[in-house]
Amino acid sequence: MKPAPFEYHSPHTIEEVVALKSQYGDEAKFLAGGQSLVPAMNFRIVQPSVLIDLNRVAELSYIREEGEAILIGSMARERHLEFNEAIKNRTPLLHEAVPFIAHPQIRNRGTIGGSIVNADPAAELPMLMIALSARLKAKNKSGERWVEAKDFFAGMFTTALEPDEALVEIELPFAKPNTGWSFTEVAPRVGDYAMMGVATLVTLDKDKKCTQAKLVYLNAGDGPVEAFEAEVLLVGNVLDDKLIESAASHASEKEITPFGNIHASADFQRHLANSLTKKTLKQAVQRAEETL
Repeated sequence: MKPAPFEYHSPHTIEEVVALKSQYGDEAKFLAGGQSLVPAMNFRIVQPSVLIDLNRVAELSYIREEGEAILIGSMARERHLEFNEAIKNRTPLLHEAVPFIAHPQIRNRGTIGGSIVNADPAAELPMLMIALSARLKAKNKSGERWVEAKDFFAGMFTTALEPDEALVEIELPFAKPNTGWSFTEVAPRVGDYAMMGVATLVTLDKDKKCTQAKLVYLNAGDGPVEAFEAEVLLVGNVLDDKLIESAASHASEKEITPFGNIHASADFQRHLANSLTKKTLKQAVQRAEETL
């Protein structure tokens, strides 16, 4: 199929971008990598009357260190994240997870901002933003504002962006000292949407007690799902096998709400969440202990 008719704009500056979004609001869609939007338009699932192409806005494509954080322009390609040394050294969880995103050909075109704004519950980047305590900069004609990642995702394919706003930048704090990380997912085939995935961070003190933990899941609800109660079970304790099993059971049985699909029932998704949580927690703890 072919997309429904639309008006096309190709701005070169952020100022032009926000002016166009202010003018057209919800009638307009941004074209970033196009890996999700273009197929949806071709099937007429999405029929924007205006398309604003961001690919000529060079000032939106960068990755740089500033202070104690990495700043990423919303048009940075996923492949840029995959091979960037600052990402590898400062946010190793993101470095480990990016190769799980689809296929290399898609990562060549797909952008960090496009994936975040698409807010697919089965996508890796939205849940990683929660796990990494990212801040997201939204901009319109009147100014800009920062939104915490935990407040950005408002439901399936829905975000906190206003109709006249564009996502322009992502801020990722450096990983904390003595912090271990782990990411894994299970998919029917390499590159397919995952049936379940989990991102884990664990920070330990000198006595090997957990001072902070993050457990965030994809395809476990109508957006990224953080297992707050399971995290509380971990904090203040040495993370032995018994405690890890208890946290994994609680998260998979009490805190996620998978829908099930043609590849996996909801019960099987819970089973995967339990298994993956135990695996990632053990790896994160081992990596954290290696830094003590």
